[in-house]
Amino acid sequence: MPLAPRRPLVGVAALTLLAAALCAASPALAQDAPGQAKPGHETFAVIGDVPYGADQVAKFPSWVDQINADPEVGLVFHVGDIKNGSTRCDDAYYRMIRTQFDRFADPLVYTPGDNEWTDCHRANNGAYHPLERLALDRSVFFDRPGTTLGAPARVSVPDAAYPENVALRRDGVSFATLHVVGSNNDLQPWTGIGQTAATPEQVAEERDRMAASIASLRQTFAGATQRHDRAVVVLQQADMFDPTYTPTEADISAFRPLVQALAEEANRFDGDVYLVNGDSHIYNSDRPLAPGSVWLQRYGVTQPAAGLERITVDGSDNKDWLKVTVNRPGAATTLSWEGVPYAG
Repeated sequence: MPLAPRRPLVGVAALTLLAAALCAASPALAQDAPGQAKPGHETFAVIGDVPYGADQVAKFPSWVDQINADPEVGLVFHVGDIKNGSTRCDDAYYRMIRTQFDRFADPLVYTPGDNEWTDCHRANNGAYHPLERLALDRSVFFDRPGTTLGAPARVSVPDAAYPENVALRRDGVSFATLHVVGSNNDLQPWTGIGQTAATPEQVAEERDRMAASIASLRQTFAGATQRHDRAVVVLQQADMFDPTYTPTEADISAFRPLVQALAEEANRFDGDVYLVNGDSHIYNSDRPLAPGSVWLQRYGVTQPAAGLERITVDGSDNKDWLKVTVNRPGAATTLSWEGVPYAG
């Protein structure tokens, strides 16, 4: 589906700290290269739900090359799902993706998706224990906490127990990645390994990870407010506002505290707020907590947050990657974006 040209982006949270850390990095790091800190004009790429299946795995190196070849892009985000939900979660696959991630010429910030750990209990995924796959994902992709993949750049890690939650700041915009995934943030049963309800360890892991994500979110907004930033951008895998179906409580219950915190922070913040996610695969731009939205009642949000703009990046079929520009001060919106077709 074609993307609306040069539209603004909305988000929330811990990206503030991540950006601040990037700006403070040592001269040896990528973000210190000439031309990387032009005031009020920064461009970054967002990809997600990629590569999906053997054909995309074969094409993925050329897609990395394509983004590397864009001279305007200085930063890349992958919003989760490094494989589709019907393929195996074997160790070698994760290491292959890490090899490709390290080929990015710009800093790459990756946040995990459900396909690489929560859904690995499925028989066609190898019937793995999801928490064991989560540990593998962290060991493969977050072996250098506080340093990006791709070109190494320093980022802030608010909680050492969750190295995947990072924050940065660039050109008056605070960025945060939150480890929040589909499958109701891993509260759906691990049926592939014989579970019919969420296990106690599953519930405890989700509770603690969500608490860390909300803390990062609030910390990002606090820093952005103190510095009078122009915008906050939050990136995560889970689509908490998927418009393609009517969710049940079992689909979205885990997201409620985060949505409520996001609404509160967006309403307090005097600037643009953007939420960027993958998960549902179809490009979309909307304001899910605007007055009259069905999501207000579903999540128990009493005060609409009309200023929150949400972007779902193209995924699965992966026709486009998202090219986002931080506009110069004085522009009508802090961010604008366009879809760029993948080559081949």
